[in-house]
Amino acid sequence: MQVSNAHSKDMATRFRGYLPVVVDVETAGFNSKTDALLEIAAVLVEIDKEGFLSPGRTVQCNVEPFPGANLEPEALAFNGIDPHHPFRDAKTEHDALNEIFRPVRQALKESGCNRAILVGHNAFFDLGFLNAAVERSGIKRNPFHPFSTFDTVTLCAMAFGQTVLARAAKAHGIVWDNDAAHSAIYDAGKTAELFCGVMNQWRRFQLGTS
Repeated sequence: MQVSNAHSKDMATRFRGYLPVVVDVETAGFNSKTDALLEIAAVLVEIDKEGFLSPGRTVQCNVEPFPGANLEPEALAFNGIDPHHPFRDAKTEHDALNEIFRPVRQALKESGCNRAILVGHNAFFDLGFLNAAVERSGIKRNPFHPFSTFDTVTLCAMAFGQTVLARAAKAHGIVWDNDAAHSAIYDAGKTAELFCGVMNQWRRFQLGTS
């Protein structure tokens, strides 16, 4: 896969060598050590020659619960996921993470960035499940920074006075579908739109075009 943005090298100086990658996970509970990771999606962020950001390639995987994983009924009722549905085409944590990490590593190489940084709405939650799955899988080359994140909760509180993803999206003029929400690929996509939107508002201010 080739990074489609011709100006990808500009990303290396935009965030001090960090490559922002929007990540969302759907899980079977709140405890990353005991509860199953069920879905993961990542959206690569691109930059143009004027410094404006846009969502790029999206990758997504359904994930098999790891052996002995806890499945909280309340969490499954909330996200509507049946972990044992025969048509989920779920992958092991190891295979799912490798599928997510492969384009991230390539984007790092092509952009000249040193490390991916997770962008998320309540990013500590997504990073916690990502790190726990990496540890269980024995993956040695995790492209993401182990603890630093960009959190759109903070950005949206500053920009719109909103902290809930759906409300922040609507405040920014992003169409929101409640029926599609709470899937990793949908929430990651909307979070990417929000992140790029807030960053671009600031860029326009810097350029005096707001």
